[in-house]
Amino acid sequence: MSNRKIEIMDTTLRDGEQTSGVSFSASEKLTISKLLLEELLVDRIEIASARVSDGEFEAVKNICLWAQENNYLDKIEVLTFVDKGVSIDWMLKAGVKVQNLLTKGSLNHLIYQLKKTPEQHFSEIEQVIKLAQENGIATNVYLEDWSNGMRNSQDYVFQYLDFISTQPVKRVMLPDTLGILTPWETNQFISKVRISYPNLHIDFHAHNDYDLATANILEAVKCGVNGLHLTVNGMGERAGNAPIESAVAVIHDFLPEIEINIKESSIYKVSKLVETFSGVRIPHNKPITGDNVFTQTAGIHADGDNKKNLYFSDLLPERFGRKRKYALGKTSGKANIEKNLNELGLKLNDEDLRKVTQRVIELGDRKETVTKEDLPYIISDVLDKSSSYTEKVTVESYVLTHSKGLRPSATISVRIENEVFEENAQGDGQFDAFMNALNKVYKKKKLTLPNLTDYSVRIAPGSNSDALCETTIMWETDNKTFTTRGLDSDQTVCAIIATQKMLNII
Repeated sequence: MSNRKIEIMDTTLRDGEQTSGVSFSASEKLTISKLLLEELLVDRIEIASARVSDGEFEAVKNICLWAQENNYLDKIEVLTFVDKGVSIDWMLKAGVKVQNLLTKGSLNHLIYQLKKTPEQHFSEIEQVIKLAQENGIATNVYLEDWSNGMRNSQDYVFQYLDFISTQPVKRVMLPDTLGILTPWETNQFISKVRISYPNLHIDFHAHNDYDLATANILEAVKCGVNGLHLTVNGMGERAGNAPIESAVAVIHDFLPEIEINIKESSIYKVSKLVETFSGVRIPHNKPITGDNVFTQTAGIHADGDNKKNLYFSDLLPERFGRKRKYALGKTSGKANIEKNLNELGLKLNDEDLRKVTQRVIELGDRKETVTKEDLPYIISDVLDKSSSYTEKVTVESYVLTHSKGLRPSATISVRIENEVFEENAQGDGQFDAFMNALNKVYKKKKLTLPNLTDYSVRIAPGSNSDALCETTIMWETDNKTFTTRGLDSDQTVCAIIATQKMLNII
């Protein structure tokens, strides 16, 4: 027995563009259209609403020209209206060959919005479908507010379906327009329609107002729908539409007898492009495409992955063109560190690994995430041979100020063995002010500080503004030259840490 095939219609460029603040340019729409059809392999795309604007018309026209050259024109669809042929005329000029006709799927919408009887509405729909057919345009029909129609006016819904069954339409599309359905209702309503009209091609269009869109998609497929309407990143009005990334994963893993065309490994690539074009950021914890969803943070999970992949599931990141990561922070264990060191081609003995792990945990208490790229700096700091001294000098506290129009200043408290000194000084920068105050302390002790001969700061490539940085300072006394390092997410603090090491060495 062959698998049942489900069509996937992507409506990112039409329904998804109704996300507040989103408007794709003509070139962005063409680029996304190409990716959806050629890279992600969706079956159809709904790219616009008819009659919206001149810019929309040009975008649709460009997509249709490309689609005609590449034999995709029958996969390009636009939303149209029961408007005595105005939408059909728009389509003919734009070159579109498939209309998704918006009709009323609930009695409330029909009575209070159109103020018409079912018979009047059906007659006007019939005229539009006939005109489309005469002009070589195929018709699918949306039953707007169908879910409320099934809840509150089922007699009307079935009266409509009786009528539309007699018309030359390719697909009957059932939207949960306001995202009100529960999975149980989705199951009941779709089953009832499917049993009553076994020969209709039925599409289901879910919205996510209760965060149930993916669950409702799953139930709709179980109950025999022929097609699903989805958007990249779940974009859409209010809480959005059913996300293509989640729906595809759910169908593949929980309904293996269902065949869909989507190329999973391209999902992340398309998702990130849509994120860039739309300006709508993907939440870090969004299933499949969020930055953190394939990142193990707890050390016990990394350890379990080392021992027969105990924390793996069927949602392997490689399916979606991604890689598993092991976060570094206060919950890290040795296994997390080792996973990241392996990726960098580094290996430490047990004692050094313990020291590095402890340093990562300390840093994680102050900085939310330590990156893999930070590790070489942490290793350098922890294993720094210049750190092997008895600590007799500590910079107990300091206040650094930097104001426009005023010289930077520093107030410091330094403990030298059992004696505490406080001083204040100004300088050309915060660290210079710190060093001037420190010089005052050492003059009281009749001691001389080494000369600072070189100063460099390094930050891991590709880091953010909160990245760890490493400051390396070269010092020179009468009889030797040596360097010290400091590691922190604040560059001035790095320099102070390196300076404290110097104070103990001398």
